[in-house]
Amino acid sequence: MKLSVIVPVYNEVDTIAEVLRRVREVPVEKEVVVVDDGSQDGTREWLQRYQAPDTRVVFHDRNRGKGAAIRTGLRHVTGDVILIQDADLELDPAEYPVLLEPIRRGETQVVFGSRFLRRPERVWWATYLANRILTWLTNRLYRVRLTDMMTCYKVFTRDVAQSLQLVSDRFEIEPELTAKILRGGWSIREVPVSYRPRVYAQGKKIRVRDFFRVVRALWRFRHFEPAQPEAARRAGVSSTL
Repeated sequence: MKLSVIVPVYNEVDTIAEVLRRVREVPVEKEVVVVDDGSQDGTREWLQRYQAPDTRVVFHDRNRGKGAAIRTGLRHVTGDVILIQDADLELDPAEYPVLLEPIRRGETQVVFGSRFLRRPERVWWATYLANRILTWLTNRLYRVRLTDMMTCYKVFTRDVAQSLQLVSDRFEIEPELTAKILRGGWSIREVPVSYRPRVYAQGKKIRVRDFFRVVRALWRFRHFEPAQPEAARRAGVSSTL
């Protein structure tokens, strides 16, 4: 089973080298697709010099957003399973084997790495509250029981990826992925992952306005978008402790 890791990057010159080092150290067969989303802090220049086996770097000519970077990455992957890795060191690539195991065992085609199935470190109260509200709204709209809808660690098979028809450019990609997976009928397995949140002074990108964009996206993809093709099983969520 070959893993494709998509790394959307925007202005992460202080962390990108360490993220890619950790990704490449994970002992699984993989390719890495890095998408620089118009960085202006030196990340782009660093990536232009970066060379590593089984790693491809794609450049946007301007900043278009995380969703656009993920959609670009999806056009370049060739693996059996796709994993999204932010470039900010909040989540640890060493946990890939845990994320991949339910898919490897044939139990599901989609895994989310939940930051809140175990107690995270030093989460700012506003960030925690926003995540709780957005996950609660997701559960009400889609009749599921997720604990972390906004997690970066969304892992899915190539078959799922090819059916999603994603359109979002910015942070709305998180609810769009979740909504279209659930409306397509795929089961989501949650597994706990470590979470080391950073603050805005360290480069955190998501803002208050993005909260309202995500709410709007959850409503839109529930009520105003056609359902995805039916998968082999009904939508549902289970959590692994």
